Amino acid sequence: MADSIELISFKLCPFVQRSVITLLEKGVPFDITYIDLSNKPDWFLKISPTGKVPVLRIGDTVLFESAVINEYLDEVTPPSLHPSDPLEKARHRAWIEYLSTLFMNQYRLIMAKDKAAFEQERDTFIDGLARLEEQLADEGPWFAGARFSLVDTAGAPLMMRTDTLDRNFSTGLLKPYPKLQRWSDTLLARESVKLSVVEDFEQLSIARYRSQGSWVMA
Repeated sequence: MADSIELISFKLCPFVQRSVITLLEKGVPFDITYIDLSNKPDWFLKISPTGKVPVLRIGDTVLFESAVINEYLDEVTPPSLHPSDPLEKARHRAWIEYLSTLFMNQYRLIMAKDKAAFEQERDTFIDGLARLEEQLADEGPWFAGARFSLVDTAGAPLMMRTDTLDRNFSTGLLKPYPKLQRWSDTLLARESVKLSVVEDFEQLSIARYRSQGSWVMA
């Protein structure tokens, strides 16, 4: 890839983390620029149609939306992290989209303001995890079995945040789901996943959620 690559990020964004993992898996050299989403710089608003991260700059070209960025990176840097079969590839894309929905369920769970709201959101999130558990390959260790894929890059940020909740606040979210627990453990041990966040990611995350009134992290 001849052009310079810059990823524009917010330190705690799970969608940015997906693209960092993909860049690391592909061995693509890149620079990362962090912005404050509560005080977005003018230059960022000029290049981001949605005002969201991630944004990837390849030379003078701008890409946005993590799924689009990851698909581009996968296409231009073989071997592909997608299945070759069109139907199976479409299934993977569908579950990547499902994981995006699950992120939003998880965020509402974390940001619940009291016990009743937390328990309601917990039930919704657990139902979502149950559906995901059914899709994981029995033999593991990855979503589709022996081969790491873009679904794994999409799922890693979700599992990292779930792990933070389970370890620090005894939520037990993965306890009923042995395949999800195995997937989480394997993902969090992978080098690209460990390197995809800032060193103080967990402390920053907890502090941010507490500052925004999270009941479970109070």
